[in-house]
Amino acid sequence: MALSKIWAAFIIVAIVMAGFKFTFNDDKEVFNRMVTGKSSDEYTTIYYTAAGNPDAKIFGSKDAFEKRIQAYGYTPADSAHVPGVLITDNSNSVEAQSYVASYPGVRIISYEGVNKTLHKHNDGIIETCKVAVNICIGLIGIMALFMGLMVIAERAGGINLLSRIIGPFFSRLFPGVPKGHPAFGHMMMNFSANLLGLDNAATPFGLKAMESLQEINPNKETASNAQIMFLCLHASGLTLIPVSIIAIRSSMGAANPTDIFIPCMIATFMATMAAMMMVSFKQKINLFQPVILAWILGISSVIALLVVYVTSLTLDGVQSFSGVLSNGLILFIFIAIVLGAVYKKIDIFDAFVSGAKGGFETAIKIIPYLVGMLVAISLLRTSGAFDIVINGMKTLFVATGMDTAFVDALPTALIRPLSGSGARGMMVDTMNTFGPDSFAGRLSSIMQGSSDTTFYVIAVYFGAVAVKNTRYTIGYMLLADLVGIVTSIVLCYLFFGSTL
Repeated sequence: MALSKIWAAFIIVAIVMAGFKFTFNDDKEVFNRMVTGKSSDEYTTIYYTAAGNPDAKIFGSKDAFEKRIQAYGYTPADSAHVPGVLITDNSNSVEAQSYVASYPGVRIISYEGVNKTLHKHNDGIIETCKVAVNICIGLIGIMALFMGLMVIAERAGGINLLSRIIGPFFSRLFPGVPKGHPAFGHMMMNFSANLLGLDNAATPFGLKAMESLQEINPNKETASNAQIMFLCLHASGLTLIPVSIIAIRSSMGAANPTDIFIPCMIATFMATMAAMMMVSFKQKINLFQPVILAWILGISSVIALLVVYVTSLTLDGVQSFSGVLSNGLILFIFIAIVLGAVYKKIDIFDAFVSGAKGGFETAIKIIPYLVGMLVAISLLRTSGAFDIVINGMKTLFVATGMDTAFVDALPTALIRPLSGSGARGMMVDTMNTFGPDSFAGRLSSIMQGSSDTTFYVIAVYFGAVAVKNTRYTIGYMLLADLVGIVTSIVLCYLFFGSTL
């Protein structure tokens, strides 16, 4: 029910916002963007000249502002192209009036007014539907491979073995799951893949975990306590090494691409701990049991040692170590499962094909859920609702006299629960606008690594098992995201200081 309300709210807010812009802002293309727009559409070229300076607290320096608007089609006027727009902080200034006298047809607009016209090209609902289906098609092969391996592992007894190892900890964190249940093994595989950033493996393992938990769910249309705990921990996005973020920072010329590693690690760990504590409190689970404390302290120690080791490496060393660790684990899983199956003398290929068929069916099953969620998110983004939120937050923090250096990184945090690729694009845009080593550039990188795509996870994982009533899952997942965001901001100030 909560997901239905949020989905409906996204659509209503987006269309109302678009209607407002069409009526009052004379944005005649807003409906076209929402329905048939493409992210690859070219921007209309607007030749401009600028006078005065923007409010530095809100928009940064004049150079940074101009660099930003040029990504949206604004092009400086030159001898061959007269200015069609004059951007100024004071339309009555001598400089502004001089431009008006020289170019009678020039349109005067404030820095704030220009900012309101900036719209990132995103896919409309038609293209988004295609993207959703392509995502699911892309999942088919991966799902078939890993679910085939999972069936081999189950028949060989590997999942039960893993369940017994992790059982003492998980049986207290998931008290509703019977002791030794295969779901423990599936969840452990999912968390392990997430830790190493193996998204391709984490999704099939996670969906298998949800299916296992659904088998013991007494109300098939309502999320069980165990499913809620699992998804909240999964969506907190605990990752040991944010390799993709480091690689992007390196490609954009960061002086030290790995300098966000420790803040990113701490932020995502805090988000995971927050998710665990909030859900445990709601479900009346005592986290001060010796077994739980021992596991948490043990994992914390391993993470601390990894932090110490990775910080001693060069950029090439980090990427090499991560590649060996991640890919080595994948191959280790493969050979361990196959050797176990050979030892147990099961029909390996028959088991693989049986599981692979299930992977295909699961990938197809989630298409309608993913289409619905991504379309709602697309409407929200193409309507300009995010621009309103960001500008409002900037104005609010300026009015209170607070440091607004962190506000320029907030688009990444706000879109992250909705779209992983969208948030990645926002992170790149922030680094491109303000620089990869700027406060906003570093903070957007930390925020990108501090959580997962909450609504994508909800749509895919609950959609795969046809759960309709998600209870308090969304609220707690978003609260965990908020903890990650706040922690990211605090850590960025602590490690890198303010730019103001």
